Amino acid sequence: MSLNIIVLAKQVPDTRNVGKDAMKADGTINRAALPAIFNPEDLNALEQALRLKDANPGSTVTLLTMGLPRAAEIIREAMYRGADTGIVLTDRALGGADTLATSYSLAQAVKKFGNYDIILGGRQAIDGDTAQVGPQIAEKLGIPQVTYAEEILDLKDGKVTVKRRIEGGVETVVAPLPCVVTVNGSAAECRPRNAKRVQKFKYAVSPSEKGNLAPELQALVDARPYLSLQEWSAAYVDADPAQIGLAGSPTKVKAIENVVFTAKESRTLTDDDTQIEDLIKELIVNHTIG
Repeated sequence: MSLNIIVLAKQVPDTRNVGKDAMKADGTINRAALPAIFNPEDLNALEQALRLKDANPGSTVTLLTMGLPRAAEIIREAMYRGADTGIVLTDRALGGADTLATSYSLAQAVKKFGNYDIILGGRQAIDGDTAQVGPQIAEKLGIPQVTYAEEILDLKDGKVTVKRRIEGGVETVVAPLPCVVTVNGSAAECRPRNAKRVQKFKYAVSPSEKGNLAPELQALVDARPYLSLQEWSAAYVDADPAQIGLAGSPTKVKAIENVVFTAKESRTLTDDDTQIEDLIKELIVNHTIG
């Protein structure tokens, strides 16, 4: 059974390198000023997608990401590991979106994509930690969802069997296709890059990136259709302007406070401090003996 698999992924700020320029005045993340990485749990989801592809010959894995044009970087990273192609949903109008506006925009993109069997994504992104986007997309598409997945055990007869992590243990659930599955970081790590695929797809570019290539590389991209990544706008996916970006985001950041921790000054113990320490030790000894 061949499958059309969509993997939702996000290029996120590297939280190990957050500086004073991390936020804009309006309370949104200044993504252009921060180093960006592939959201970790989306890599776990990609691995589950690639395992499905391996088990079902003829299947395709398409990465869908929303963000700045540079988000095409994670599409190439996914292709180096086994994905087939990708779509960047990018538009200035999408900027500043909270989870509600983001899920609406991505759901519109999935509808535009059309024929799909299963959608996978990470449980949550490290720049928000809400775990809301995947479930909200499922709700907007009107399809089942399985959250906190650790492994896709089987997929046949139009149903997927998933092992999911719950508080105090695990459970196995069966869901009809199409459905959304969000994957935990405790799932299998994503496979490494494949050297042959790196050589094949290193010049895969979106339309925004293509113009920056040398003329001979642009000709190469034109001659090899698999190197052309898709770039969709809000208008292309028929998104309602009132439901995207800041306009469609009821979550508003009212204020940002930078907290700097400082070490307390050390001081020499006084006689009173020593007496208190001796008393505590005596109480501990008496309690233990008693």
